[in-house]
Amino acid sequence: MQYLKGVGPARAELLERLGIRTVGDLLFHFPRSYDDLSDTRAITELSAGVMQTVQGEIVEMEGREISNGRSVVSIVLDDKSGKCLEGVWFNQPYITRGYRYGQRVSFSGKPRWYRDHWQMNAPRVRILDGSAREEREESTIVPVYPLTENLRADALQAMLRQAVDRYAAALPELLPAKLREQQQLPGSQAALAGVHFPRDLQTARQARRRFVYEELLVLQVALALRRRELRDRQQAPPLPVDSLIDEHIRRLFPFKLTADQDRAVQAVCRDLAKNRPMQRLLQADVGAGKTAVAVYALLVTVANKHQAILMAPTEVLAQQHWRTLDAYLARSRVRRLLLTGALTSRERTKALAAIKAGDIDLVVGTQALVQDDVKFARLGLVIIDEQHKFGVNQRAQVRKLGVDPHYLVMTATPIPRTVALTMFGDLDTSTIKHLPPGRQPVTTRWMTESQRERVYTRLAEALRQGRQAFLVCPLVEESETLDLKAAEQMHAELKEGAFREFRLGLLHGRLDDEAKDRVMEQFRKRELDLLVTTLVIEVGVDVPNATLLVVEHAERFGLSQLHQLRGRVSRGSVAGECYLFSSQTSSDAQQRLRTFCRTTDGFALAEQDARMRGLGEFFGTRQHGLGDLHVADLLADQEVLQAARADALELVAADATLKQPEHALLRQAVIERYGKTLDLSRIG
Repeated sequence: MQYLKGVGPARAELLERLGIRTVGDLLFHFPRSYDDLSDTRAITELSAGVMQTVQGEIVEMEGREISNGRSVVSIVLDDKSGKCLEGVWFNQPYITRGYRYGQRVSFSGKPRWYRDHWQMNAPRVRILDGSAREEREESTIVPVYPLTENLRADALQAMLRQAVDRYAAALPELLPAKLREQQQLPGSQAALAGVHFPRDLQTARQARRRFVYEELLVLQVALALRRRELRDRQQAPPLPVDSLIDEHIRRLFPFKLTADQDRAVQAVCRDLAKNRPMQRLLQADVGAGKTAVAVYALLVTVANKHQAILMAPTEVLAQQHWRTLDAYLARSRVRRLLLTGALTSRERTKALAAIKAGDIDLVVGTQALVQDDVKFARLGLVIIDEQHKFGVNQRAQVRKLGVDPHYLVMTATPIPRTVALTMFGDLDTSTIKHLPPGRQPVTTRWMTESQRERVYTRLAEALRQGRQAFLVCPLVEESETLDLKAAEQMHAELKEGAFREFRLGLLHGRLDDEAKDRVMEQFRKRELDLLVTTLVIEVGVDVPNATLLVVEHAERFGLSQLHQLRGRVSRGSVAGECYLFSSQTSSDAQQRLRTFCRTTDGFALAEQDARMRGLGEFFGTRQHGLGDLHVADLLADQEVLQAARADALELVAADATLKQPEHALLRQAVIERYGKTLDLSRIG
């Protein structure tokens, strides 16, 4: 930054607050929006709350102290229409510097009628006459940048003008000429000028689109290269399915598969029969039955005399999968094993020896499955459940197993299509939307604190009838900084108060694995009536007798998290009940909770959740590697994402390692950005 005039240590420190450390960072500090100042009106024709521009003469200037060291500056404009316009600035006493009585200027802003005249709060001012006029004609489209305290927009724009004029030409042109022409995109230098100093809104939009496309193309090319490498260079064991295998497997299920499940099974079987690794994402709405499809795939693998593993992100979910599989396989000869961090050293050594010798067909576990000491005799299939909770590069880690198995990635958190194309762009997708027949709906109600006693009465009534319930808190223990109900506090209060006649349990993430298992087992065996818990029950808890759910401070959870929690009380034949407590009055919180109460479609909720909370929050934890997009907005830029994906697949199909000269810079960008995350070492 020292190469720019006017950037000393103090200003460099301000820029660093915005993440700007280099000229390159500055060039890509893009506007968050644009103000269109082309709507020029007489003062008598102004409309409230709409961006407008007024040209006139300064007739008054005044600055005064108001209270507590605060100040207000007023500059009044007259355009000879019979009315005046007042510009008002708070705590900016320097504003009058550089202006004089009689000077022609323009005010741009959103006016309001105040007492007997029009007023604009901190309008954008432009000088229209005299020596101060800039040589180049000013555009009526003005970028609005993210700023920080003590850094003014005009100062930032002056630095950007220097940076664009002096350094934009040095920006490498990653996009091949063919793609630029095909997508009607400007070159990088022209696009940078168009982003920061556009002639009109169309220029600004097209310039930004160029960089959105470039960023998404680099990502989609990386995903396409990984997809091609896994499918075309690796050999997986073919695991075909005949009518006899199909009949044997279906006989183990105590129900008939739904049409959605059958379609998913057929797609999985087609993939497994090939000698290229299956790369498939299976996403399902809560309770739609993805586990049955997983079990089918696992048993196809075992029937073909290969080993299979099912990996879950938590001990609780691994234990749940183990119980489900154990129940399905009670009458089978499948040799199975649960491998988690809870095993003793001796138990683990014995288990690893059996796996390595091929004496175990099916292993269920956590990340303990990808430790260096885990060796398989003939691994055929890896199923990763709740993939996003591992982080986006988990599948690359599984390759430490040293083989090329088939992969099935599962999630019960419905994923917006654009996110699926980004985080799982190297996978084919199967979707299960419809719930199995007989699954009861859940009634959802948003309650106020004054209705708590009514909810507790309903809860107690259901518990006396032999039902069970969850009460979910956002925190484990009380916090000095947050005024929120916590699980430990609620457990203690309810045990001594409103629910003292019932058996209460406490479950949260700080308990060790043995304690968690013990509490869940008690709840499963109906030795507990009410389980006070945290988000630890979001996935993997299946207790059909639990039909009531109370969520404290519901505004603290995302829509997808709430939908997962609600799925805990829709597992049996009795209709579930969900009660949300929230005293939050912000319009965003109210809108989210109303949406949740009236919507049961997990895919619709996922789209809304991502739109309202942003994708960084959508999964609850930051997704490193693929989530770090600087220009593109996956929800707003869906059309560009689709175009970039189609072009990336076509480009990689024609030039599998990007060796052609026109792809050299693109190849370099892909390797630098995603080579490590996506394990693209073979093209490095």
